Amino acid sequence: MQTLGRHILAEMYGCPFEVLNDVSRVEDIMVNAALEAGAEVREFVFHKFSPQGVSGVVVISESHLAIHTWPELGYAAIDVFTCGDKVNPWDACNYLAELFKADYVNASEIQRGIIEGQQERQVVNI
Repeated sequence: MQTLGRHILAEMYGCPFEVLNDVSRVEDIMVNAALEAGAEVREFVFHKFSPQGVSGVVVISESHLAIHTWPELGYAAIDVFTCGDKVNPWDACNYLAELFKADYVNASEIQRGIIEGQQERQVVNI
């Protein structure tokens, strides 16, 4: 089966408040996760919320990495989406789990853009 990309949806629990609430640190970890996985970083933007929380995205040539944090809960929701065969999204995900010091990670992979056997296109509303 041929796909256009791989999308990891990761939930990280038990991360330290001070890590998830530091916008500079979250930005650095996310950008470096992309680089560690062999991706080509194009742009990134991160925002610090008040009283706590960080959201951000790293745009890579191969797609993107995104994060939303809830420091008060020690929780981060992370997407790692890569296209092509050059970058393994699990490399980035494992790097993130280590640097965010997660006690527990629940992650799954979704194959995006399955193109073999597509004879009829259909729109499904969910």
